[in-house]
Order: sequence, then structure tokens, then C-alpha cells
Amino acid sequence: MKRNSKKGFTLVEIMIVVVIIGLLAAMAIPAFQKVREQSREKTMINNLRNVASAGAQYILETGSTEVTYTKLIDDNYMPEIKDVAEEVYSTLIVSEDGGTLDVATPGGQTAEFEY
Repeated sequence: MKRNSKKGFTLVEIMIVVVIIGLLAAMAIPAFQKVREQSREKTMINNLRNVASAGAQYILETGSTEVTYTKLIDDNYMPEIKDVAEEVYSTLIVSEDGGTLDVATPGGQTAEFEY
């Protein structure tokens, strides 16, 4: 007597697995994007903190009242910052009386640092 052994998965079982994987992906992708945006914002704030620190050092050493980001790079007070979200640092100015440094990306992400 021969038995037909049918090993494998049925179409219904495979469809259930695909639906479960889809649901897990639908929950995980937005959470991943949120963490990624938070990471970018924290990186930009850290970059602004470095610009403010280098600017304060430049102002103390030279006696000037303000300095631009490009001047800090040219005078080797800090290395050029590599962008993480296409942000632009070249317009930043650090002044003697403190203030706020703001940087924005073309995608609308912003970071602000008070010094």
C-alpha cells in the first residue's frame, strides 16, 4: 500500500504569512522613520553646538564681535561639517552676545541651538 505524502504549505497558509509580514512592516516602517528623523535632528543640533563653540573660541582669541561659519573653516577653528539631510551651514554667524543658530533642510527639517 502506497501513501501519497504531500509535504508543503497550502496557498491559504502562505497568504496568512504574507499578511502577517505586511502588518509587521506597516507598523515598523513609520517607527523607523521617526527614529531616523530624531537622529538627524540631534546630529544637526550637535553640529550647531560645535559651530557655536568654535565661534566662541574665535571671538575670544581675536577680540572680534562676530564670525561666520566659513571664516571658522578657513581659519581652521573647526573641520567642515558633513551634512546629514542636505542642510546648509554656510549662512551661520556666531556673535559675541550669543543668540540662536538655526539650520533647515530643503525637506523642511529644522534644528535650533541657543548659545
